[in-house]
Amino acid sequence: MKVRSIAVSVAVVTALAVAAAGVAVFQLPADRAPVRTVVVPADEQAATIAALKPPKRARPVVAIIGANDGTETTDFLLPYGVLKRSGVVDVIAVATKPGPIRMMPSLTIVPDMTAADFEQHTPDGADYVIVPALHDPADPEVRAFIIAQAKRGAKILGICDGTLVLENAGLLAGHRATGHWFAIGGVAERNPTMRWVRDRRYVIDGNLGTTTGVSASLPLSLALVEAVAGHERARTLADEVGAAGWGVAHDSGHFRLTRGDAWSVVANMAVALVARETIGIRVSESDDLIALAFMADSYGRTFRSRAVVLGGRPVTTREGLRILPDGNGAVDVTVDLPHGEAPARALEMAIAGIAARYGKATADFVRVQLEDAGHTAGS
Repeated sequence: MKVRSIAVSVAVVTALAVAAAGVAVFQLPADRAPVRTVVVPADEQAATIAALKPPKRARPVVAIIGANDGTETTDFLLPYGVLKRSGVVDVIAVATKPGPIRMMPSLTIVPDMTAADFEQHTPDGADYVIVPALHDPADPEVRAFIIAQAKRGAKILGICDGTLVLENAGLLAGHRATGHWFAIGGVAERNPTMRWVRDRRYVIDGNLGTTTGVSASLPLSLALVEAVAGHERARTLADEVGAAGWGVAHDSGHFRLTRGDAWSVVANMAVALVARETIGIRVSESDDLIALAFMADSYGRTFRSRAVVLGGRPVTTREGLRILPDGNGAVDVTVDLPHGEAPARALEMAIAGIAARYGKATADFVRVQLEDAGHTAGS
């Protein structure tokens, strides 16, 4: 019941935010514009990769920071999975406090160490700090950690609404930046010296990096691998995980709330009040974290379902991260992660499953929330 209340509360807050912005349902556009082809000059792409070069070590240290009481699932787990698989950096999952990190909308993980532990473990600081979206973007412990790491020369990379965390840390002033389509307009208004860069999936400006929505965590992670180990290593890794590419081009104007989205959310909220579904994900030892993140995150965004990990004991993924199960309670449907194929395919598998179960409108809105136009995972 508690989990159900949280999910419904989030949905209600979203609806209220739309209302507060003065957007009546019938004033919303009926459809999204077709995806435009955005062309980025080769020298701009090369300059972006060059700006990501490691600031300190030949083998960089990457800290991914999360707040124990609410950290976005894919923002945190996908960079961890990709960078661990790359083998060219040392990746550490960091929590603000002892104990597990509760992800949102789904999953619970056991971090590698606390922020205090990391300070002792790496006194000269990380090369990169990856900052996911947080339940509380003004979390004081996360803010203190990233400010301290920035002062030691780390590149601070905000994923999706991690931009809000960087804003609260005072790091956006005077920088070029981007963010999730729903929030970035407000960020730009509140930060007049920040230049909002449209039509780019990720933007690197000095020691600050930002991305568009959740799905941009995959191309940014591959871009970081290219910056550290070269284009061929990144290309090989992209093929392994099933990524279509990692270029910066992105049609920002395609992503917006439509009339159909609004009605889909209202209808799904109404159904969830009496019959919210539980999607059970079977996770085995050494399963892939990338696949798990995409599957759980997608099913957690339908406004009709929640995703849980089945089992009675922690499971260690192939990357070495421990996932805490949600038990073996009743579920409405059970899904498996892809085996024997690229893990990023889990996103398309989840979208297809959502469309079959809840309809195309819900699947489309899940994709829009992830800010993905169908080009994150290769087929």
